[in-house]
Amino acid sequence: MLFRSEMRGWWLQEMVITPSPLTEKMVLFWHNHFVSSQQKVRQPQYLYRQNLLLREHALGNFGAFLHAMARDPAMVIYLDSASNRKGQPNENFAREVMELFTLGEGHYTEHDVKEAARAFTGWSIDPASGAFQFRSGAHDNGFKTVLGNSGNLDGDTVLNILLAHPQTAEFIVGKLWREFVSPTPDAAEVRRIASVFRDSGYNIREALRALLMSDAFYAPSNRAVLVKSPVDLVVGTLRQFQFSVGDAPPFALVVAQLGQNLFSPPNVKGWPGGEAWITSTTLLGRKQFLERLFAAQDRRPAVMTEAMAPAARAPVARMQQRLQRSLAEAHFDAERWTRESGHAPERVVLATAPQLALPGGTDGIEIVRRLTQDPAYQLK
Repeated sequence: MLFRSEMRGWWLQEMVITPSPLTEKMVLFWHNHFVSSQQKVRQPQYLYRQNLLLREHALGNFGAFLHAMARDPAMVIYLDSASNRKGQPNENFAREVMELFTLGEGHYTEHDVKEAARAFTGWSIDPASGAFQFRSGAHDNGFKTVLGNSGNLDGDTVLNILLAHPQTAEFIVGKLWREFVSPTPDAAEVRRIASVFRDSGYNIREALRALLMSDAFYAPSNRAVLVKSPVDLVVGTLRQFQFSVGDAPPFALVVAQLGQNLFSPPNVKGWPGGEAWITSTTLLGRKQFLERLFAAQDRRPAVMTEAMAPAARAPVARMQQRLQRSLAEAHFDAERWTRESGHAPERVVLATAPQLALPGGTDGIEIVRRLTQDPAYQLK
């Protein structure tokens, strides 16, 4: 349990110090797409290796990525591929690779799932090394039909069939749209960007370039329509205000308390995101975190309340203590930040106009405190 806590801290640290924030954002995006969780994958080393795999492919080729994830030991365990064998097919991976990883609901049949499950029989792991292993004796070599393609199909062939389907590119671009642009994708624009994605041979960078250069991404109507995730809020605040943080890993505990426990999405569909991030409890926790973070600038002790920190179980208690110190020691140079931002603070801090009026004469760190407590700060 402690090692898992430290692993979350390691990832949070990477997010805070990375010179490539887009890469880290995409690692998190794919973690919520190709879901695996410590709730079922008990070996932390498997989830760590999977995180490295997400990092390797985050901005690479989606086709190669899909093939690699299908063989990833954490995925093999999480979706029960290891128990998928000839005569007793387990349909979990076959179903999720269609519904959640490529096509989306409504673009395949139950027959496709059953046939695809047969194609993936024999995909397992070597318990000694923890590496992927194909067990030929457990593989079904019979005739199969998936999405109208027939033959002695194996797992790789099925993945290629899914990649050849036009819906796969549209499904991925739709998810990217909901992450970067708005909760409701524009169908015509999604089709256009998906065409770019397919024509590039599934180059993720090309899909992102087309999305982030689209008129929709810059449209005023799409500002402040997305809710910040706990990672967006915590890591984004530390980076946006250039906080000097001596010990970043404990902030993973804040992220978890706000509903986004790294390496532990709630189910195979991942975190739902959007308005689901905001409840009466998490909204209070968000505001308390920001209050404590900026209160440290007055050298006041950062004392956590019950709303922010439920009773700590033994494996987490040490991280709680580290978090207390990290909040107290975090330093924000308000004068330097204001000088270097070059704009009125509200234009830099908020995605839309403040919802609460700023009192006259407010300046320096006090204006930043008020802006980060404004409801608009919860949006991006």
